[in-house]
Amino acid sequence: MARPQPPPWVHAAFVLCVLGLGGAIEIPMDLTQPPTITKQSVKDHIVDPRDNILIECEAKGNPAPSFHWTRNSRFFNIAKDPRVSMRRRSGTLVIDFRSGGRPEEYEGEYQCFARNKFGTALSNRIRLQVSKSPLWPKENLDPVVVQEGAPLTLQCNPPPGLPSPVIFWMSSSMEPITQDKRVSQGHNGDLYFSNVILQDMQTDYSCNARFHFTHTIQQKNPFTLKVLTNHPYNDSSLRNHPDMYSARGVAERTPSFMYPQGTSSSQMVLRGMDLLLECIASGVPTPDIAWYKKGGDLPSDKAKFENFNKALRITNVSEEDSGEYFCLASNKMGSIRHTISVRVKAAPYWLDEPKNLVLAPGEDGRLVCRANGNPKPTVQWMVNGEPLQSAPPNPNREVAGDTIIFRDTQISSRAVYQCNTSNEHGYLLANAFVSVLDVPPRMLSPRNQLIRVILYNRTRLDCPFFGSPIPTLRWFKNGQGSNLDGGNYHVHENGSLEIKMIRKEDQGIYTCVATNILGKAENQVRLEVKDPTRIYRMPEDQVAKRGTTVQLECRVKHDPSLKLTVSWLKDEEPLYISNRMKKEDDSLTIFGVAEKDQGSYTCVASTELDQDLAKAYLTVLADQATPTNRLAALPKGRPDRPRDLELTDLAERSVRLTWIPGDANNSPITDYVVQFEEDQFQPGVWHDHSKFPGNVNSAVLQLSPYVNYQFRVIAINEVGSSHPSLPSERYRTSGAPPESNPGDVKGEGTRKNNMEITWTPMNATSAFGPNLRYIVKWRRRETRDAWNNATVWGSRYVVGQTPVYVPYEIRVQAENDFGKAPEPETVIGYSGEDYPRAAPTDVKVRVMNSTAISLQWNRVYSDTVQGQLREYRAYYWRESSLLKNLWVSQKRQQASFPGDRPRGVVSQLFPYSNYKLEMVVVNGRGDGPRSETKEFTTPEGVPSAPRRFRVRQPNLETINLEWDHPEHPNGILVGYTLKYLPFNGTKLGKQIVENFSPNQTKFTVQRADPVSRYRFTLSARTQVGSGEAVTEESPAPPNEATPTAAYTNNQADIATQGWFIGLMCAIALLVLILLIVCFIKRSRGGKYPVREKKDVPLGPEDPKEEDGSFDYSDEDNKPLQGSQTSLDGTIKQQESDDSLVDYGEGGEGQFNEDGSFIGQYTVKKDKEETEGNESSEATSPVNAIYSLA
Repeated sequence: MARPQPPPWVHAAFVLCVLGLGGAIEIPMDLTQPPTITKQSVKDHIVDPRDNILIECEAKGNPAPSFHWTRNSRFFNIAKDPRVSMRRRSGTLVIDFRSGGRPEEYEGEYQCFARNKFGTALSNRIRLQVSKSPLWPKENLDPVVVQEGAPLTLQCNPPPGLPSPVIFWMSSSMEPITQDKRVSQGHNGDLYFSNVILQDMQTDYSCNARFHFTHTIQQKNPFTLKVLTNHPYNDSSLRNHPDMYSARGVAERTPSFMYPQGTSSSQMVLRGMDLLLECIASGVPTPDIAWYKKGGDLPSDKAKFENFNKALRITNVSEEDSGEYFCLASNKMGSIRHTISVRVKAAPYWLDEPKNLVLAPGEDGRLVCRANGNPKPTVQWMVNGEPLQSAPPNPNREVAGDTIIFRDTQISSRAVYQCNTSNEHGYLLANAFVSVLDVPPRMLSPRNQLIRVILYNRTRLDCPFFGSPIPTLRWFKNGQGSNLDGGNYHVHENGSLEIKMIRKEDQGIYTCVATNILGKAENQVRLEVKDPTRIYRMPEDQVAKRGTTVQLECRVKHDPSLKLTVSWLKDEEPLYISNRMKKEDDSLTIFGVAEKDQGSYTCVASTELDQDLAKAYLTVLADQATPTNRLAALPKGRPDRPRDLELTDLAERSVRLTWIPGDANNSPITDYVVQFEEDQFQPGVWHDHSKFPGNVNSAVLQLSPYVNYQFRVIAINEVGSSHPSLPSERYRTSGAPPESNPGDVKGEGTRKNNMEITWTPMNATSAFGPNLRYIVKWRRRETRDAWNNATVWGSRYVVGQTPVYVPYEIRVQAENDFGKAPEPETVIGYSGEDYPRAAPTDVKVRVMNSTAISLQWNRVYSDTVQGQLREYRAYYWRESSLLKNLWVSQKRQQASFPGDRPRGVVSQLFPYSNYKLEMVVVNGRGDGPRSETKEFTTPEGVPSAPRRFRVRQPNLETINLEWDHPEHPNGILVGYTLKYLPFNGTKLGKQIVENFSPNQTKFTVQRADPVSRYRFTLSARTQVGSGEAVTEESPAPPNEATPTAAYTNNQADIATQGWFIGLMCAIALLVLILLIVCFIKRSRGGKYPVREKKDVPLGPEDPKEEDGSFDYSDEDNKPLQGSQTSLDGTIKQQESDDSLVDYGEGGEGQFNEDGSFIGQYTVKKDKEETEGNESSEATSPVNAIYSLA
């Protein structure tokens, strides 16, 4: 029985999608914005010459951007090349070679430009190259003659391909060449023999090159070896001789390097690439290669050896990997070394990539473009694809090296800026736009989402939003006024709220509020906390005889609001439930167990939020009558329990435990698990202590102080676990001083003249002795007086008679009867706060618009705060309205400005009103005194929507409208605007606009027809403009109660119209004339022959099926004009299968738009055909139908 670890996705919470405000700012696509490149081809774009060329370039923007390209820095005119086209709504180029052409003609450097009226974005410079796989030059190779024991290099020299081909060596019979430390292929493709032996002649050697795009393999003519030897015969037994070379008369030699040559070399590698160092040596016997770095060790996490230690690869090279490396080649005759000096250069890489900048009018901002490289890269700025130096001057823009600073930004500053940083090893190009917007906050995710999470998990609530200026985001729970941050909550820089460990009390409604000077927006998320899914009775390992019944239990506890699914795996694969199995909610039963049922069974209990697993192993015993040997006849079983546990070598922190193993029951014991129990803190609960191999029956156990231990042992084999052994005798370890101190020490005032010191008490396993207590020390931080101290048995101590809000140094040290813990760390705490003594001064009010004001004040001195300054707070109330006889609520409201700041904005005021305002400073204790009262007046605004807008329809001719004045006029009403239009289903009529005086609250509409309905939109106006509109629709007429009734009445109305009656009469007359013409034509026509299958067999040249079908074509069965012959020989009409044009003379038949025939049937016959048929009929398709009857 075991509980496997769940996969990483188990217990995952459902999390909202997040707008990445931590990275580049994303503007909603319904707002105007410059272009942004979203997809492009790689810088080095290699294409297959057999396919069409595709160079990708896609961008977004509002308005949608247009695209154009340059090739080799010159405008690329796509319209002049018929092979080149651009995908619709995209800048992707498609070069089509289906009609011919050479792809090599289009090689070059391409760059895409995406442009709209707000700027131009650029793609990377895309270098287009066509893949090449040139043929191997034909050559006749003479046999290579070499002395046995000498080194040899067979050169490959593959043809230069793009990309470079993969090289491998084979014989001409396509057998791979066996490689080892004596014979191996170098990185350059050559085949190196450290020394040649006679057996190397037994095959030939051919170099092969595999090209990536064409998937072709080219083979070089093979090399043939001729080995000269002092030992004329080939005795294979000498290959395993301990001194093979001397036995064959080969002289032993010290190593020498075949590659690289000499004693030293140098190599340059770019940062982020792989460094490959190679040393191939000759010698007799074959040398061994070892690698070292001067002045340090090889980077173990990045270094690996390849090609039988002849190559050293260091992945993802960085600057610290530069230096001197050397390889040492050695055999019993001596050693030699080669030093490789490695220089690490770097193409440009980003330190600070420029990000899109969204500013409000008048705001400041900056674009930063910082990159590093070796050599140091240069930075070039461009705007809309042109060098910044040649752009029109902008007084609000200042360039300072790698930074562009924008001050007092205006709408005219909108553009796309490019930063190009480059050195001799490469370049980086980044686009970043500057967008100037004035947008109130808006939420970008669906409202009122439900998130379900599992108890005790970590989760994150995201609140995607946008606004300009960038809003601040705050979180609240269940409508409470305190901002969520700290403790179990953490607010990230992008506004996401992280809950570190979900508890039941975290369930509720969370509100995120985004605020800027233009307003605020909010969204709510409902968080539900669910209980985890747990298997509380797991399946157990079982041994069963073939033919018996086995039941595996799996009982689950889960959250009742979640749907539970229980499934089973066998050997980690889904279990097929056969007719011998029965799966129930809490068990799996297997009837008539067979050998194929043996294996591991995993119970998987899952909900839509989490899952739990439990595994057991089923062993099936074969019949005892069929074993082939004595061991197979013995059934395997779990081991017997160990016995006779003994404790020896008793020490202060250790003890030796010895036991006698039980019977293994025909399956070797693989492990022993030692468990312990103590009787002081958790009596009766056994814990795993350690695990030992199955061949051990004695072990030294490390112990903790002041614990009264007893032990037991469990044996494990492949069948399962034994029963636990009987417990050993108890052994109590001696106590010791604590080795750690309590954590989470804090000092906070609960009153203005005290400080409460708290900490998290230590658990029992950290006590290390009896009578655990804490020594609390404190002193004033500024005065550095002597420490005060007290001994505390709990987890709290209150210091009294303290000055108001002064810092203290605090220490809490653990102690038991055996001594004290090490000296604790010093923590800074503060005594209690008192109310602030001063109010903000010189408060200035500036009216921004009809609903918002800006405030500015002088900050208070820090010594008057008497605590931690939490915020400045403005209390304001609406004193009266400028409209006479309008009652207003004078309820006080407040606006908070967290931190020590001198200005802020109050929004959501009522227009056209008189207000009063006072300022206070707030600390942890509360508000300070109020400032001087300021009065201000908000200007006129737009009104709210008219109230109680009613639409009544007393009859089918008129519609009556009534409304009441707006609840909040927000100024002097100058009138009402009514917009209305008729509609019938999806069809809309022309909109009509009516303007009324401010006193009019009724209006009557005369209906144009009794069928259409009307949609009315009404808004009130002040001198500032129209306010919020209210929309209503006229009620549906009684005859529109059901769709069927509406349809019938509508048809009845049309049928009574005179034009409709005249049209129907004209159609009836035309149909009558058509029938008369058809009848006359039929009486004049001849008949076509009918060939019965039984009378005249169809020849092989006859295009018809052999089913006696009619042949309506004339002139020797030629297809009718405008027809095409199908694969089965039948003739099909090109345009329409129902067309009758081919039956008329000269194809002059005419058709209406609905396909009805209005022409005249005519007969087209040849003289020979007329003479050869005694009876004929007209070619009218009507006659053909009659003939089939």
